[in-house]
Amino acid sequence: MFDQFRERSLELEHIDKGDYTDEEYEGCIIELQRVNRWLGDAQALKDSLLKEIARVNLQSFSVVDVGAGSGELLRVVAGWARQTKRTALLTGVELNARSAEAIAEESEGFAEISAVRGDGFQLPFADNTFDYAICSLFTHHFKDDGVEKLLRELSRVAARRIFVIDLHRHPVAYYFYTTIGRLFLHNRLLREDGALSILRSFKPKELQQLAQSAGLESPRIERHFPYRLVLSAAKIIQK
Repeated sequence: MFDQFRERSLELEHIDKGDYTDEEYEGCIIELQRVNRWLGDAQALKDSLLKEIARVNLQSFSVVDVGAGSGELLRVVAGWARQTKRTALLTGVELNARSAEAIAEESEGFAEISAVRGDGFQLPFADNTFDYAICSLFTHHFKDDGVEKLLRELSRVAARRIFVIDLHRHPVAYYFYTTIGRLFLHNRLLREDGALSILRSFKPKELQQLAQSAGLESPRIERHFPYRLVLSAAKIIQK
């Protein structure tokens, strides 16, 4: 019963195969925002990135979100910055053209947020362009060597730290999600890919090892409710 949780699944999600209609993708963007509010990505971000910015007392800062989806987390950062009287420069990177458009559309009224189409493995920015680089629910889409490459690229463009939020591969998380998926999720991509995302994701030691293999300095893994892992690390160790 639990064999499928021992190692990361390599089965591709519909979203990675391009196996979806435009209507399904639009519906996924909308419904995913609601699911993320329920399941804690925003809170994980507040407890990691925003807590770090407050700790070092930055009054102005910049963040790039790679694989930003519709930019929901960037809007969380922007709202917090406004509430705490800070100046933020926020950039969402998406390879998918519709997602890049969604960042701009959903972020109307947030002049501090911009969208860029780009490849997460070859970001169109110079070294240390941003204070922080983040990504959420993105790394599990790649095999281990791809995750390591992505972590190095995030570190390259971040002058301070990187924060990576992803799923904890755990039976409780999987069976909880599949249960609520059958009951409440109407979008096929979100229902089926969401369950597979958990099987493609990580155990804490696996994510720690990938960060170390990527050469990140002092990587730290924290668990956040419900079944989220947050990797934070400083710059790549210079050899």
